[in-house]
Amino acid sequence: MSSGLLGTLLSGRYRLDARIGSGGMSTVYRAFDTTLEREVAIKLMNREIAAKPDQLERFRREARAVAQLSHPHVVGIIDAGEDSSRPYIVFEYVEGETLKQRIRRLGRLPIGEAVAYAIEIARALEAAHARHIVHRDVKPQNVLIDEEGSAKVTDFGIARMLDDEEEGLTADGRVLGTTDYVSPEQALGHPVTGQSDLYSLGIVLFEMLTGDVPYRGENQVAVAMKHVREPLPDVQVRRPEVSAALAAVVDSATDKELSHRYPDAAAMIADLEDALAIEAARAGQTTGEATTVLRTLPKRARRRVPLRLRSPGLFVAVAVLAGIVVALVALLGSQQAHRGTGTHRVAPTAPGLREDNLSQSAAHDYDPQGDHVEHHADVSNVLDGNPTTTWSTEQYQGDAFPPPKTGVGIYVDAAPGAVGKELGLTTPTPGFRAAVYGANGRVPANIGGWTKLAVSQQTTSHTTFKFAANTKSYRYFLVWITKLPPGKQQASISEISLSIPG
Repeated sequence: MSSGLLGTLLSGRYRLDARIGSGGMSTVYRAFDTTLEREVAIKLMNREIAAKPDQLERFRREARAVAQLSHPHVVGIIDAGEDSSRPYIVFEYVEGETLKQRIRRLGRLPIGEAVAYAIEIARALEAAHARHIVHRDVKPQNVLIDEEGSAKVTDFGIARMLDDEEEGLTADGRVLGTTDYVSPEQALGHPVTGQSDLYSLGIVLFEMLTGDVPYRGENQVAVAMKHVREPLPDVQVRRPEVSAALAAVVDSATDKELSHRYPDAAAMIADLEDALAIEAARAGQTTGEATTVLRTLPKRARRRVPLRLRSPGLFVAVAVLAGIVVALVALLGSQQAHRGTGTHRVAPTAPGLREDNLSQSAAHDYDPQGDHVEHHADVSNVLDGNPTTTWSTEQYQGDAFPPPKTGVGIYVDAAPGAVGKELGLTTPTPGFRAAVYGANGRVPANIGGWTKLAVSQQTTSHTTFKFAANTKSYRYFLVWITKLPPGKQQASISEISLSIPG
């Protein structure tokens, strides 16, 4: 649709502010609800499609289907209506990125995070299937990751009720869906059930774990036929650290024989929950959404998880109590007490400034000129308040990066934004050179998209980058490493802090 619709007020209430997506059937806009004064997303049916009865029915079907769903991992429908004979649907507006964008940005996801997202998507599908609604187009493009890191399934555009007749919509044998994730039965035009959604979710999980879809072909039909005829590539060959339990989930979800595939979402969720517990126990830690989902696991699965991961508050309390006992014993046994240096501050805060309170999930690796992954699993260590844990670059030959790579980095997300004045870091590998940059909106695809806030300098064990002249709020603050420490093959950072006006 043309940009001429921007500014239009639908039904005297919804102002179209920006186009955020489009397809053959409809266009999606970010809009403003002038009645309730909030941002919403509006899917407006294209005018030429609105004249076609079957397409109009599909559009209305989506509204009816999603209106029945109220679930934390489903993008909710707020309203529906028509303006000048053009139907529209109003959804909650989700600020963030699609799961596909996340995979493209990061490559393969941390295993725990991939399983956590699969659990959230499966729980959304379970709710839909309970109402006899099949999504029919499960793919990472239709999963939104909000600012808190939670997954929300959207675009039930080709969903249908299981007990509906096929008349008009698919009776002609058309294959609805995206062939990268299409189930064998859907590719062949056979009846589609909830098991078809689970197959597609299994393919999404495969992509999250490996960074790529399992099949490539000259065209969509060739890819669809591979889903019908070719075995799925072994996920453990593409990513050896995947556990056997998790690999079995992928295999069961994507079995071409319906009788061997998961019978329903509940069965798949149970195995995914066990797999997440196993992966957390193997890794010894969790980050991001994996930590959030871990807290929701049933007791059956939580028993596999170490106490310090499933009950962090209790574990910390026990650890603190043990520390107090040890300290008292040491104090009584020695005539000279020694004061610790503390772990919360990286460097003294300048007068008039205070440290921004960043969560552990706010740290992200940044490798735009390489494979887009730079020890992603360790990024939370720079915000955990513990100087003995670190994030490191990968190992490189010599102290310079191989051309054309000019650097790698790690950034913190200070959402919704902050007027940063200083960034402090501690490192066990002093001597590397780094600069600090800021950005807003989407994370820039390359270093040229960032704004330099502090010039490059050689680091010491405790370094403060000052950008006091900055008066602009930025969401992202990047430490961009351009040269490794002399004689070392990697640089490490143990803690990062961001200071803002107090």
